[in-house]
Amino acid sequence: MPDQLTVLVMAAGKGTRMRSALPKVLHPVCGRPMVEWVIGAARAAGASDVVCVTRPGDGVAEGLPDDVTVAEQTTGEGTGAAVLAARESIAPGATVAILSGDHPLVSAELIGELIATHERELATATILTTDSLDPTGYGRIVRAPDGSVERIVETKYTEGLSAEELALPEINLGSYAFNAGALFAALDEVGVEGGEVYLTGVFPLLRDAGKRVASHLTGDVSSAMGVNSRADLMAVERLAQQRILERHALAGVSFAAPDTVHIEADVEIGADTTIGPGVTLRGATAIGAGCEIGPQTTIADSSLADGASCVHSFLTEARVEAGASVGPFAYLRPGAHIGAGAKIGTFVEVKNSEIGAGAKVPHLSYLGDADVGEGANVAAGNITANYDGFAKHRTKIGSEVRTGVNASFVAPVTVGDGAYIGAGSVISEDVPPGALGISRPEQKNVAGYTERMKRERG
Repeated sequence: MPDQLTVLVMAAGKGTRMRSALPKVLHPVCGRPMVEWVIGAARAAGASDVVCVTRPGDGVAEGLPDDVTVAEQTTGEGTGAAVLAARESIAPGATVAILSGDHPLVSAELIGELIATHERELATATILTTDSLDPTGYGRIVRAPDGSVERIVETKYTEGLSAEELALPEINLGSYAFNAGALFAALDEVGVEGGEVYLTGVFPLLRDAGKRVASHLTGDVSSAMGVNSRADLMAVERLAQQRILERHALAGVSFAAPDTVHIEADVEIGADTTIGPGVTLRGATAIGAGCEIGPQTTIADSSLADGASCVHSFLTEARVEAGASVGPFAYLRPGAHIGAGAKIGTFVEVKNSEIGAGAKVPHLSYLGDADVGEGANVAAGNITANYDGFAKHRTKIGSEVRTGVNASFVAPVTVGDGAYIGAGSVISEDVPPGALGISRPEQKNVAGYTERMKRERG
């Protein structure tokens, strides 16, 4: 690996074929903007600096990570002009790898191999090539007797090309390694062709100057999968998803129906966890070891500790501690924190609430802005009335509290440890520890009511 490796990522352009207001390279692939896949691969390959070429006003610069350098292409057209825009950001003595921001499947391993070939061959320029794709329309590699690259024959238009040239199987994939000083010196000599400065124009100049132009042949054709349309995006995402699932499977995660699962790039999953059918894991979600997730569960930006389970539920910005169970048909909203061994059951919604270790909320309840103590049991149909029309207030339910069905808590209100709440009560005043809180009208039975109604109705 060279002492200083700079990766130049070509990220300019809105991508009109995407039919979107979002710049092309910011479209997500498995939850991560496609250009960030390229940046991440560059970092993993040992890049000390990553420079992204953008156009002023195209919206790309605003969506890039803070640790990359932005070079705006304000003049000129073509790949050569884009590289020249980054001249001030690249040290003349550096090795520079040039990658496309819309090729998200390029791997750190492949970048490393390209740089290793560049170093081993003592080359001034090295071209990434393959002979594993249909070469139609690609630039063909013509090799010199010593194995170096003699020239690139463009075949987008075939008039005037020989049969021998069209039969060449090795093609230019559009990724390169250069000695930076020699690259920019050659680019200064490349002329404008059809209104554009082409990066490939440097190769004959370098060779004429006695510089070695090498190539690195790869069978990894996924690096050539560029994204120019939503159809391309689907194809790339499908392959990226397969890689993500394989990575987790090799780390000890089981998938009951992998073709129905969607897991984004930054999700973490522990060993011996089982992911069921129809599961979606998004954002910064972290799943512990030995968990049971799904079927039909969506979890976004949430954490589940070891041994937790979650079935047929939706979680967003929630925390679930070890051994807790969620679902089926539960909804954990931002700020929900479920303690170790607790149970959140069927059709329960929890928002901005602390549910203590071992507590149970089995079914049909809403807890918003609430604190539920350890070992408490919140019965069916319980609701915290947390909003008075002007502000939110908290409900505090102590440890080992037992509530009856269909109880309502009008916040702010506190129920002390070990208290009981009668079924159907509306609790608007604090209940002391160990007391019974009950608030409901006295029951009245009207004798003979049914017969009287029959007479009145004739």
